[in-house]
Amino acid sequence: MPTFADLGVPSDLLAALDAAGVTDPFPIQTAALPDALAGRDVCGRAPTGSGKTLAYGLAAIARIGPSSPRRPTALVLVPTRELAAQVTRALMPYAQARRRWVTSFYGGMPFGPQLKALARGVDIAVACPGRLRDLVERGAIDLSGIEVAVVDEADRMADLGFLPEVRWLLDQCPDRRQVLLFSATLDGAIDDLVKGYQRNPARHELPEEKTVPATQLAWRTARHGKLALVADAAKACGPTIVFCRTRLGAEGVAERLVAQGTRAVAIHGDKNQAARARALADFSYGRAEVLVATDVAARGIHVDGVACVIHLDLPDDPKDHVHRSGRTARAGSAGVVITLVAPGEERRVKRLLYAAKAGGPITNPDMQVLHALDLPVFVPPTEPERRPRPDRPSRGYQGNRDRSSRPTHRSGGPARHGGDRPTPSRPA
Repeated sequence: MPTFADLGVPSDLLAALDAAGVTDPFPIQTAALPDALAGRDVCGRAPTGSGKTLAYGLAAIARIGPSSPRRPTALVLVPTRELAAQVTRALMPYAQARRRWVTSFYGGMPFGPQLKALARGVDIAVACPGRLRDLVERGAIDLSGIEVAVVDEADRMADLGFLPEVRWLLDQCPDRRQVLLFSATLDGAIDDLVKGYQRNPARHELPEEKTVPATQLAWRTARHGKLALVADAAKACGPTIVFCRTRLGAEGVAERLVAQGTRAVAIHGDKNQAARARALADFSYGRAEVLVATDVAARGIHVDGVACVIHLDLPDDPKDHVHRSGRTARAGSAGVVITLVAPGEERRVKRLLYAAKAGGPITNPDMQVLHALDLPVFVPPTEPERRPRPDRPSRGYQGNRDRSSRPTHRSGGPARHGGDRPTPSRPA
């Protein structure tokens, strides 16, 4: 198996990988990194959780030069606020190795911190499309210096109606920019995006099946017995994400779980960004055992160590089942997916699971099955400290301002048209 050094990763980034305990590249990294580091456009088909963030992130960090105020040199477009924040955190230690600064741009918080960050200089902008277009139209950010542009989860961009925004933003970048595009599917509108914005891209496609697929279970349950099953499954498995159909349903399920003694938090579209971030942090760092979410979060939640996904309410279609289930068994880890089947739903569930390639028998609940699974033991990660930003080389445009107290990561800002949602006045 090749090492990161074999793939051409520079020595300073190799040291950062070693410090982070990242030793063996995943298949998408092995396939895409050599071409990306060589400056080629890359078109990658890879599912969520396959390691593509480092596939494009290491290449971008290695290839870009320093930025100037309001003029970043790398751009990463992502479909959701949560993904923007998590990509930023994932890239931060490697960017620091090159004295590069990563900032996320998405809706839900005041504009001020983002404008100040841009004025100081951001090397790598990780952004949701609607938010970034607002900043460009305000004159707060200039994309003419972009050397590497990344479109992550392009299929989700299409699902949410963001492709017009993505095209508009790529049109603001110089013709000479390198474009790295990753998506779970590469047909239809995504293929049009590839043809319109990439030059003879190197194509790397992973098989749709995961290396270590999740164990799929379908359990019969009375409607009034679902919460007890959720609590018991979370106790048996570890960190668990529960999917509900509605926002009110998600909030109610979380409240009832807490009342019954299970540490649970909810994340859905009615919560503001600060509340969503707090809920996700509580779950990520082990302060909550269960995260209750709606489908809007199915692609936006990227948390390491999720042992179990429970479909408390059935999804609308097989694609939603796949997206939800993809929160576990990520990057080669084991996981379990439980679909709860209420009376009268068996026929529908069988069709749904067959179409989602997750077919299997519908059985009565059996916690011994969960105890017998070889699920990873969850060790809560250490919460990052807000460290002072080290001095950058002096830049004439920044005068004599002291930069020693700036945090490495700054994020925020609602867009005038709803942050990371398509603007009503533009085609979706």
